[in-house]
Amino acid sequence: MTVFDASALLAFLKGEPGAAMVAARLEDGVCGAANWSEVAQKVGQAGADWPLARELLLSYGLHIEPVSGPDGEAAARLWRAGSGLSLGDRLCLALGQRLGRDVLTTDTAWDGIPGVVLAR
Repeated sequence: MTVFDASALLAFLKGEPGAAMVAARLEDGVCGAANWSEVAQKVGQAGADWPLARELLLSYGLHIEPVSGPDGEAAARLWRAGSGLSLGDRLCLALGQRLGRDVLTTDTAWDGIPGVVLAR
C-alpha cells in the first residue's frame, strides 16, 4: 500500500511525467483527506469533471483516510521554517509515518525525506 500526495494523483489524472508509476501503485492505495481535498480543488479549478476523476481514482480501490489528532500533531512536529512543506504536505508525510508506508509524490522538494518516493 502506498500513501499518495496530491501531486502524484494530479500527475496521474493529467497524464504528466510519473503517471505510469502512480498507476502501478494505485491499487489499494491511501490518500489523506487533506490531500484529497487538494486534488478535488485543483481538478475543479482546471474546469475538469471532478465526479469523473473521483470515480476513476476510487475505481482502483483508493481509500481516503481521515486526518487524526495524532496526524495533526506529527505534522506540526515536521514544520521547519523555509522547508517549503505546506500543511497538506506535512499531513501526507504524517499519514505515511502512521501507516508505515511509502509516500509517493512528484514534488522534488521532498527529495531525501525518509519514506518518500519521487514519481518523476
